[in-house]
Amino acid sequence: MQRILSDQLAPYTGRTVRIAGWIHRRRLLKSVAFLIVRDAVGLAQVVVTDPAVRAEVEALPEETVVEVVATVVTNAAAPGGLELTDPTVRPLGPPAVPPPFDLYRPELAATLPTQLDHAPVALRHPTRSAALRISAAAVAGFRAALDARRFVEIHTPKVVASSTESGANVFALDWFGRPAYLAQSPQFYKQLMVGVFERVYEVGPVFRAEPHDTVRHLAQYTSLDVELGFVTDHRDVMTVLRDTLAGMLDAVGDRAAGALDTLGVTPPPVPAQIPAVHFTEALRIANAPADEPDLAPAHERTLGEWARREHGSEFLFVTGYPMAKRPFYTHPDPARPGYSNGFDLLFRGLELVTGGQRLHRHADYLAALADRGEPVEPYAGYVDAFRHGMPPHGGFAIGLERLVARLTHAPNIRQVTPFPRDLHRLTP
Repeated sequence: MQRILSDQLAPYTGRTVRIAGWIHRRRLLKSVAFLIVRDAVGLAQVVVTDPAVRAEVEALPEETVVEVVATVVTNAAAPGGLELTDPTVRPLGPPAVPPPFDLYRPELAATLPTQLDHAPVALRHPTRSAALRISAAAVAGFRAALDARRFVEIHTPKVVASSTESGANVFALDWFGRPAYLAQSPQFYKQLMVGVFERVYEVGPVFRAEPHDTVRHLAQYTSLDVELGFVTDHRDVMTVLRDTLAGMLDAVGDRAAGALDTLGVTPPPVPAQIPAVHFTEALRIANAPADEPDLAPAHERTLGEWARREHGSEFLFVTGYPMAKRPFYTHPDPARPGYSNGFDLLFRGLELVTGGQRLHRHADYLAALADRGEPVEPYAGYVDAFRHGMPPHGGFAIGLERLVARLTHAPNIRQVTPFPRDLHRLTP
C-alpha cells in the first residue's frame, strides 16, 4: 500500500490508507486515545479504541516516527474534517527522546536561544517550519519572475582573492598557503557575467564579518542577486526590482498559503509604482541633519511610517545616496556628482534591498579607485574586463531572511533562519 500525505486523505474516505510521520501529540483518555501524526504537509488525527493498540501508543512518546494503516472517515472536528479509525500503528524507529519543549503547543514556549540550540527539533514546530516554507516560496518566485524575463541563473565563487566592497569586514582563510576570503557579495562576478548573458541572477550565501549583535543582522545570509545590462540608469533597475518583488510575493501567496495561514499573515500588495524619494528629501522627512551621510535605523522606521501614511505603501525607494557611502563601482548622478545613481528599498521601515547603476567604462574604474586611494592591482581581474566592452548596467541584492522576517512580523531574523550564523553562533 502506497504511503499518502495528510493533505491527500479526502479522496480516500471510506478506504484504508497508509500514512507515516512523527507523533505530534497523544491524548490518552479513558476509553479512547487520539494520536496526532505530523508529516511534511500537516496533521492527521488517528482514533485508537482497541486496547492492544492503545497500549502500544502509550509506549511511544511524542516525536517517535510511526507508520499508521487505518480507515479514513469524516469528522468535522478533526484536522481537515477527516480522521483515521481502526488503526494499526508501527514504529519506524526506537521511541524518541522528547525534545526540551513541547512541539504540539500552538507557540513554542522556549526562549529563542534555547530554540536555536536545539534547532533540528525546534524547526519541526509548525510556526518555525512555516517561515521556511515562505522562504522557499519566495525564492521560487524570484527565479520564476526572472526566468520569465530571460535572465540566466549563475553560480559564482564564494572564496575570493580580495574583498568586494573595499572594506575590512571579511572572513579570512588559508587557501593552500595563500590568503583568501569568504565572499561578501557576488557583485564583481555578476557584473562580469552581464558581458556574457546581459541578464543574470544568483541565489547564494554571502558572508559579512561585521560584529553586529542585533535582531536584523547575520554573519551569513542568503542573497538574491540580480544584474542586467543595457540600462538607461538606476530607474530601469528599480522597475525590474519592483516586478521581481511582486512575483515573489505572488508565489508566496500561491505556494505557501498554508504557511501564511499558520502564521496569520498576508503579503502586502506591491504598488504598481513604488513611491521614491531622493536621499536629501528622505533626510528631511526623517528629521535628520542635512549633512547626515547615511540613514540610521530610526530614520528608516520614520520613512516607513511616512510611506504607509502618505502613499499606503509598505515599500519605499530612497535614491541618490551620497557617493561617499557607496562602493567605488557605483555610477554617480550626472546632474549631482556628489550623489549616486544608487538606491535602497525599504520594506516596513527596514532596508531590504540595495542596488543601483554601476560604472561600465574602464577609465571610470581607474579614476574611481584613484579617488578613493585604492590600488588597482587587487581588482585587476575585475577591472580589466571593462577594457573589452561592457554595456551600461546595474543590479540589486535582496536579503532573503530580512524579507521573510518582515513578511512574517518576526521580531528577530534568527526566527526565520534555520541555522543562523552570527557573532556568537557557529552551531548547530
